[in-house]
Amino acid sequence: MRFQDRRDAGRRLAAALETYRDQPAIVFPLPRGGVTLGVEVARALQLPLDLLVPRKIGHPMNPEYAICALAEDGELLCNEAEASRVDPEWLQQQVERERKEAQRRRAHYMPGQPPLDASGVTAILVDDGIATGLTMEAAIHDARQRHAAHIVVAIPVVPPDTYRHLKSEVDEVIALEVPNIYRGAVGAYYDDFEQVTDAEVIAMLESLKQERRASRH
Repeated sequence: MRFQDRRDAGRRLAAALETYRDQPAIVFPLPRGGVTLGVEVARALQLPLDLLVPRKIGHPMNPEYAICALAEDGELLCNEAEASRVDPEWLQQQVERERKEAQRRRAHYMPGQPPLDASGVTAILVDDGIATGLTMEAAIHDARQRHAAHIVVAIPVVPPDTYRHLKSEVDEVIALEVPNIYRGAVGAYYDDFEQVTDAEVIAMLESLKQERRASRH
């Protein structure tokens, strides 16, 4: 399966998540790439949207390969075998840098908006794809910290081993594609996988807010 772009993937995810329409649920996309999909899901299913902002810490020789991930509440999750091979001082510097970046993104994307109360509702965690799964695990940790009653991970594409692991971690995993042979990068499943900018994230979130204000009048 291929996706034209993130919006296409988001619409297809929304169709797969139809059972959650009008249910007590919150859509939690992971910035930045996941926001495009999350907005499409929240729009289609008429669900509230908030963000979870975990941060990946990539290997020093291959930044796209996650060796750790930092949850928004500061909890650090690592691939211990990989993390033990890097300079501890370098790792601590990366953790501090990513902690600040998570705080910056929260303040920049959702200014003046306290996190939504997820107690007793379903948290639908949305991203544009998963490779190692560490970043999503950090987001799952945050959803648990927010006392979500059920946690659903919704992604367009995920490797089979990561899919099996996630299924053991959450209540449901909605994946549009679980390829037997993973192509090595999420972008390989998209025709257009341009990086999403801060400005685009803010514009998408503002557009959704304006639509909802208009629908109430």
